[in-house]
Amino acid sequence: MLHVISAEYFEDYKLKVSFNDGSTHIVDFKKTIMSDHRQIINDLKDISLFKDFCIQNYTISWSNGLDFAPEFIKDCSVKVLNEIA
Repeated sequence: MLHVISAEYFEDYKLKVSFNDGSTHIVDFKKTIMSDHRQIINDLKDISLFKDFCIQNYTISWSNGLDFAPEFIKDCSVKVLNEIA
């Protein structure tokens, strides 16, 4: 089962997200936020609210109560990062 283990703000509507499978991705939520008309997602158009997230129950949760499945988050990735240990 895929889990988010860390996330940090990157830029615009993008986060740098690490998963329990060892991969790290730049995830772009802009298309989802701009095209979805549900209020809970529209709230994230406010970039300060977008930046207000934490890791909860193995995924990213925003302060307005929104969260996405880790699989969806990974599907939104625009770039896979190779971490050098």
